[in-house]
Amino acid sequence: MSTPGAPRFALVAGEASGDLLASLVLKAMRERWPQLQAQGIGGPQMAEQGFEAWWPAQKLSVSGYVEVLRHLREILGIRDALRERLLRERPDVFIGVDAPDFNLGLEAQLRAGGVKTVHFVCPSIWAWRMKRVEKLQRGCDHVLCIFPFEPELLAKHGVAATYVGHPLANVIPMEPDQAGARATLGLPAEGEVVAVLPGSRASEVEGLLPRFLAAAALLERRRPGTTFVVPAVPVLQERIERLAASGPAPRNLVIVRGQSHAVLAACDVALVASGTATLETALFKRPMVISYATHWLTYALMKPRHLQPWIGLPNILCRDFVVPELLQSNAKPELLCGALADWLEAPERMRAVQEKFRDLHVLLRRDTATLATDAIAQVLSS
Repeated sequence: MSTPGAPRFALVAGEASGDLLASLVLKAMRERWPQLQAQGIGGPQMAEQGFEAWWPAQKLSVSGYVEVLRHLREILGIRDALRERLLRERPDVFIGVDAPDFNLGLEAQLRAGGVKTVHFVCPSIWAWRMKRVEKLQRGCDHVLCIFPFEPELLAKHGVAATYVGHPLANVIPMEPDQAGARATLGLPAEGEVVAVLPGSRASEVEGLLPRFLAAAALLERRRPGTTFVVPAVPVLQERIERLAASGPAPRNLVIVRGQSHAVLAACDVALVASGTATLETALFKRPMVISYATHWLTYALMKPRHLQPWIGLPNILCRDFVVPELLQSNAKPELLCGALADWLEAPERMRAVQEKFRDLHVLLRRDTATLATDAIAQVLSS
């Protein structure tokens, strides 16, 4: 049982982006409740805020229908064990951070058992999987939304929600320091720098990095002197280095441990796997090429469920193809190279998209941590 002023929270974050989002809110929660306890599934950034991980977030970091099937037994075992422990120990509030396939069903079971639940980051019901609204209705006392149009949409379905802005919009400066970032990373002060972000999951790195590095090698021939930088998720750095050594890759390739924000600040343009990193890139005001390729069966199952023509968050939020998306059979090195070169060879086009991204940054910048903590406090006291 918790004591007054020392609430007990359980959290689940399933990958690097969720770990970051959860850590930002945990910091504000600890300022409000200095004696709080926070436990569950999380990553290293949550641990820095005093979070006790019963399982590491990496256990849930699997993407795609086919890929998930390979790990399904372990993931279901973790969820069952976590559910039983939480129903036994009864935290004051459970906070599921993204990872909807794992969290929404768990939240419904916990809520049915009398545990208050908050879901942070509304699932993309406006892009695909509209049926997830029913899961939100069953499982969530409150939803914290990072995009401004989501609370009104959820209200139509009787789901309580609060727009809290996007935490990354507060973390990322409105005007990134490119020169400082290059100095920090030991990169040349002059010359073009291309960031290569193949995703934070092992399956993404294995599937996308060889394509991305082959594209970089082609671009290096076209634009000699370009520097390419890969910010490696620490647990995947050895794999990234192995892939870079075993296939086509640019000679001027730098692999750094983490530091994705420094890399995005330092670069001129980025090649990015679809996901949260595309929004981070937009907030850094960097033109990008979005790409993704997954198992053909996974793609065949997902494509009919998609309700919009875009998959990249910057395009979805701008309601236009402001940056190119090269997916599946179009995720070829020569096409990726061409799309990157198109940016570098059109400075006016680059400046125009940077202005769009500046407007997007203003829209998403709110006091996210405080707004989220206020909403959690209301659930805690209800």
